[in-house]
Amino acid sequence: MSTSLDVVNPFSLEKIGAIDLRTWDEVEPMLDRAHSLFRDRSAWLPAYHRIEILEKTAALMRARFDELAHLIADEGGKPLIDARVEVTRAIDGVGLCIHEIGQMSGREIPMDLTAAGAGRLAFTTREPIGVVVAASAFNHPLNLIVHQVAPAVATGCPVLVKPALDTPLSCKVFVDMLHEAGLPQDFCHFVACDNAVAEQLITDPRTAFFTFIGSARVGWMLRSKLAPGTRCALEHGGAAPVIVDTDADLDAMIPVLSKGGFYHSGQVCVSTQRVFAPMDMAEEVATRLAEAASQLKVGNATDETVDCGPLIRPGEVDRVAAWVDEAIAGGARILTGGKRLGPTTYAPTVLLNPPADAKVSTLEIFGPVICVYGYDTFDGAVEAANALPFAFQSAVFTQSLDRALTAVRTLDATAVMVNDHTAFRVDWMPFAGRRQSGYNTGGIRYTMHDMTQDKMAIIRLPQDK
Repeated sequence: MSTSLDVVNPFSLEKIGAIDLRTWDEVEPMLDRAHSLFRDRSAWLPAYHRIEILEKTAALMRARFDELAHLIADEGGKPLIDARVEVTRAIDGVGLCIHEIGQMSGREIPMDLTAAGAGRLAFTTREPIGVVVAASAFNHPLNLIVHQVAPAVATGCPVLVKPALDTPLSCKVFVDMLHEAGLPQDFCHFVACDNAVAEQLITDPRTAFFTFIGSARVGWMLRSKLAPGTRCALEHGGAAPVIVDTDADLDAMIPVLSKGGFYHSGQVCVSTQRVFAPMDMAEEVATRLAEAASQLKVGNATDETVDCGPLIRPGEVDRVAAWVDEAIAGGARILTGGKRLGPTTYAPTVLLNPPADAKVSTLEIFGPVICVYGYDTFDGAVEAANALPFAFQSAVFTQSLDRALTAVRTLDATAVMVNDHTAFRVDWMPFAGRRQSGYNTGGIRYTMHDMTQDKMAIIRLPQDK
């Protein structure tokens, strides 16, 4: 029997809504109906119908823009200015899905390259892969859902989505909009459930594709338990490095790095975390970052004037505080912050030269902390940047084209930003972690490709008489 879960504002901890947590006895029939729907090819939605549904969904999102932005801020703690950007991105993401439907085409395969293949015509088409199960994260409660669910709708895959239980309301609103726009109920199920039920759903052999955004520990564990044949995409985090060259334009760099590190209070998988600057510049870089950080207003994300909202749970404040205290005890200099501002908030913090083995140097902080390290040589900075077992996005600040290209070539990352922060992203670019940071590639186009599969037709032609 379902139980109710309260959803709270992470700053005030006041209840803002509630959802029902589903049991396996409730979820299994949803999975079975989705699987049966996929197995019945007569029930597949033609492309024009999928386009109509997604166009109507985008229109509904535009009509409820302010409501969606406020909901993101209220349940997720993302400041309103950034929540509005997220809604815009989410609407654009639905539009990207519509565009990519028209790009899902096969190609002719030349067969007469050898005598054995001659006399045949061959071409490919793309088909939906099957039932998609999506498990999402809290930090972009609408846009991440769009990235996981809208491509499934666009490719014709039935989808069951399990939102982060801290932020399920944005997900539910989006699923409801899809249904309002004409998507049949069994093509998309909102499945709020505990981890045990989610694991049963994810590892069921009826699940054809699993898309996960969240903890590396959980993601890799679930991948190891997938049923034979189930494909997956995992998106985890990292400890994004930035290398500052000797000729970097600090006036232009500081506000960019401040945004990259303190956006959403650092709760972003590619948030700027480790900044490597020349030894004789490191203190100046850290001091100027601290000045920028000290100007940021921390508070309830629903307040229009707030720059940094709360951490998602009070326990995260405890964790960040413990990690910063450990770094300070190990010799790091604190230039600003380093303290709780309340049970749900932590001050934007800049540390200079934390120990190389401290948690803030070796693990993803996922909080409002930037670490600055002095380096002796550029090659040494690259080596330090590449030293961790995960890699995602990175950056270099330089006026030298040669040095920029050296960084692009040598930094171990799927994207290297030149004179921009590590958290930059547009939703049509490939977005992926390397090593422990992820598996397969995100981004609307790439996700839609993963949710489809090739089928080839080979036709033996009649021989000339």
